[in-house]
Amino acid sequence: MGSAVHVAEFIVSSARLTELHECSALLRRTRKRAEEIVREAGALLAEAELSGDAERVLALRADVEQARQAYCKVLNAYVAICGRITEERQAIVEEQFARSSRHQGLSGVA
Repeated sequence: MGSAVHVAEFIVSSARLTELHECSALLRRTRKRAEEIVREAGALLAEAELSGDAERVLALRADVEQARQAYCKVLNAYVAICGRITEERQAIVEEQFARSSRHQGLSGVA
């Protein structure tokens, strides 16, 4: 019975890890696009500054700031997901090690 429970727990953990990887991939693509948007907004701002278009400069500065804030949110989410992936992997490895140690009669203390 215990073995079936361990298998089920491993399947659930693996599924969670797969979902986290999928979220990470989506956030990685979103992060790259957000970087592009910040660069593009910055280039437009620089162009407006060079042309001396004060009204456009003010509007584009607000756009650049908004783009940077959005990028920061995406980056923070990406970092959080990466941390969660690391935690999930560690939990799986620790459980596998503990199960292996129990089967081999090891106490886990070295």
